[in-house]
Amino acid sequence: MTDTAIPVVEANGANIPALGFGTWPMKGETCAQAVAEALRAGYRHIDTAEMYGNEEAVGEGLRASGVERHGIFVTTKIWHDHLKPDDARKAAEASLKRLGLDRVDLLLIHWPDNAMTAAEMLEGLCACRKAGLARHIGVSNFPTTLLDAALDAAQKHGERLAANQVEHHPELDQSKLLAACRAHGLALVSYAPLGKGGLLEAPEITAVAEAHGRTPAQIVLRWHIQQKGVVAIPKSQTPERIRANLAIGDFALSPEEMRALHALARPDGRRIDPDWAPVWDVA
Repeated sequence: MTDTAIPVVEANGANIPALGFGTWPMKGETCAQAVAEALRAGYRHIDTAEMYGNEEAVGEGLRASGVERHGIFVTTKIWHDHLKPDDARKAAEASLKRLGLDRVDLLLIHWPDNAMTAAEMLEGLCACRKAGLARHIGVSNFPTTLLDAALDAAQKHGERLAANQVEHHPELDQSKLLAACRAHGLALVSYAPLGKGGLLEAPEITAVAEAHGRTPAQIVLRWHIQQKGVVAIPKSQTPERIRANLAIGDFALSPEEMRALHALARPDGRRIDPDWAPVWDVA
């Protein structure tokens, strides 16, 4: 795959651009300008959430970009304390009002509520899709057992999930969860795709970057989108880096280079693990 275009991941009816633009933790005018810049540069997938506190700014950026709404895939998320059916609908409607949209392309449960069953969490999410608030629905931070339960719950409502957004980068082995997503036709959307704490300085990555004449970030993002069913949503507020992150469609990593990056996985590779997190999969 060396076409200059960024591929699209087909996921249970959703066509998700494999490289999106993450907006956490940007706020205000900085966020609006970055979103507009990303869209002008060629991104067609924008990710936000009610918890980010930037949906109004994201909406401003969408409108300022000059890109037609139908050409942009917009994701937002419902926070874990808003998952009861009435609360979920109110949260989704509030997100749409802040974004200035009549619906989003993908609405996710941001984190599971450990006090609720999957069936309870999915009831409100499925109702939001049936009400026309979102074209597609999915989850975020769901390990495999909980994902299986969520899929069953959605099916009982006649719905399909399109994505599971989770932390994913070379230092965190998500092969078990990726296999589950593939088996059920979901996209695995990688947040924190460039890792934290010096991943981009790893000799294994810098060597591949030098061999291709690319930046380490471009190598890691290429590693993401070269995996079947994987979407990455890097964040940047620097115009040069926004464009550089997008410029990964005209080269490919070899099988050996892909394996070298996979080999960076480590037992302590998870970086985002709040108190309300579920029980994660063990690699």
